[in-house]
Amino acid sequence: MAVPKLEMRPLGNTGLKLSSVGFGASPLGSVFGSVSESDAVASVLEAFRLGINFFDTSPYYGATLSEKMLGKGLKALGVPRSEYIVSTKCGRYREGFDFSAERVTKSIDESLERLQLDYVDIFQCHDIEFGSLDQVVNETIPALQKLKEAGKVRFIGITGLPLEIFTYVLDRVPPGTVDVILSYCHYSINDSTLEDLLPYLKTKGVGVISASPLAMGLLTEFGPPEWHPASPELKSACQAAAVYCKEKGKNISKLAMQYSLSNKDISTVLVGMNSVKQVEENVAAATELALFGKDHETLAEVEAILKPVKNQTWPSGIQRS
Repeated sequence: MAVPKLEMRPLGNTGLKLSSVGFGASPLGSVFGSVSESDAVASVLEAFRLGINFFDTSPYYGATLSEKMLGKGLKALGVPRSEYIVSTKCGRYREGFDFSAERVTKSIDESLERLQLDYVDIFQCHDIEFGSLDQVVNETIPALQKLKEAGKVRFIGITGLPLEIFTYVLDRVPPGTVDVILSYCHYSINDSTLEDLLPYLKTKGVGVISASPLAMGLLTEFGPPEWHPASPELKSACQAAAVYCKEKGKNISKLAMQYSLSNKDISTVLVGMNSVKQVEENVAAATELALFGKDHETLAEVEAILKPVKNQTWPSGIQRS
């Protein structure tokens, strides 16, 4: 049986088509443990070989290391620039937050140099809840529009944790100004609140990227990192769900990926990867879903375990440094 190609999904009104699985490059910045340059490049090459065409990074990840590593990986592909889609961000740096027009304008040139590219497809204001949303509306986004006119970026996006930031900004900018939103930790088995926002985003013609299908490590056999901001109750429920899956010979991370991938209104599910093995596991989750559909029985059991903590989020503002 032929293995199905990764599904391509349209991104809002951009005309871009993104692979249903996106490559999150934050781990290439050694954010979750050190990653060698050869492993970083190999994981980018394998991702592209298996049909992933969307790569997302930020100058904040690994204090610019992620962008540099991704740039090396993309260069090693040796394919025309039009064959892959790159997104980076501005406004959040190791030194702190700065959404001023001056800083974000400088930021794109620094990022392009590190990525070894002439333009990025998507340029996003990073974690805007930490800044002034009015500044993002009145100063940052107009500055990004100038970068669009200059040909340095093709499309403009905003990212963050609390969902209300998206409606706040989109209700205050001219239609078609913001092309994309990136939401994280709000479309996974334990929290599907992004779903309520999808009809609104559709009416605005805004593309949707959903990141952290594993809820920053909650939905893994290893469990979340020490700094994870979830409540003890949410952590222990997710741990119980992971143990249940393992006892049944199932993997909670694969189940979580498939849950997130099954909503076609989300253009791509962005997941952090830093090894060939992780790339292969994430693509396998998507191809198995295409071939066999969701594991409804295990999913129902896991949802029952997580029901008491469903849609429980945490305050943004935990520094992931």
